[in-house]
Amino acid sequence: MKISIVTVAFNAEATIADTLRSVSSQTYGNIEHILIDGASRDGTMNVVRQNGAHLARCISEPDRGIYDAMNKGIALATGDVIGFLNADDVYAGPYVLELVAGGFSSADVDACYGDLCYVRQNHIDSIVRYWRSSDFEPGCFSQGWNPPHPTFFARRDVFAKHGGFDLSYRIAADIELMMRFLEVGRISTVHLPHMMVRMRLGGTTNKSIKNIIRQNAEIMRALNESGLKWSPVSFICNKLLSRGRQFVTRPGL
Repeated sequence: MKISIVTVAFNAEATIADTLRSVSSQTYGNIEHILIDGASRDGTMNVVRQNGAHLARCISEPDRGIYDAMNKGIALATGDVIGFLNADDVYAGPYVLELVAGGFSSADVDACYGDLCYVRQNHIDSIVRYWRSSDFEPGCFSQGWNPPHPTFFARRDVFAKHGGFDLSYRIAADIELMMRFLEVGRISTVHLPHMMVRMRLGGTTNKSIKNIIRQNAEIMRALNESGLKWSPVSFICNKLLSRGRQFVTRPGL
C-alpha cells in the first residue's frame, strides 16, 4: 500500500527541515511525499533543496491558502491512502506510518487517526498538551469532538467520493472535511491509540483568541450545514472540558 503525505508550507524556513526529515526517516517503505509551497518569500525552498531529496513532487506557486494547497496535494497524490503533515509538525517517531499501514490492514477501513501532542515552538521534545483521541461515535462532532487532523489518514477513493477541503471555510475546513466524512458519509474509521504527531504551538488556529473564536463559529456553521442536532451550551462546555484535560493528561496516563 502506498501512503501519500502532503505537506503544505509558506515561509517555513525555520521548521521545514524537521518536517522533511521526519517523513524521510519513516521505516515504512512505500511513501510518496508531496510538498506544496505557497511561493514562500524566505529561505524555505533553499532548505527544501537541501533536505528534500526524497520528495516525489514539489511545487512552489501562489495559492489561496492552506486548504487550497492541500487540495492541490490531493489532486497530485497517487497513493492508496492520503495524510497531511504541515511544515511545522513532525511525526512522533519513525514508526508512525507503519502504524498507519497496520490500521488499513482490513479492506473495510476507510480512515484511521491517532493521538497528538502540542510542543513548544523551539523545543519539540517539550510537551505542553496531549490530545488523546477516541473512537468515533455518531453525534461526537456535536459535542465538540473531532480527530486531530495531522493524524488523520483516509483512502484516496474517500476523497474522490466525498470531496476535498471546502475553501469557504477559512480556518476550520479540516474539521468540516472530517465531519463530512464521518458524520455525513459514515465512512468506517479506526482510532490508533498511539502518539503520532508532535505539533508546534503557534499555528493559525491557536495563535490568537480571535482565531479560536472564528474557528468555533465555522465549526458551528458546519454542524448546521451537515444537518446535525447540537446545542451551543453542550458544544462549548464539552469542548472546554476536553481542552482542559489536554493540559493534565500525558502519554501513558
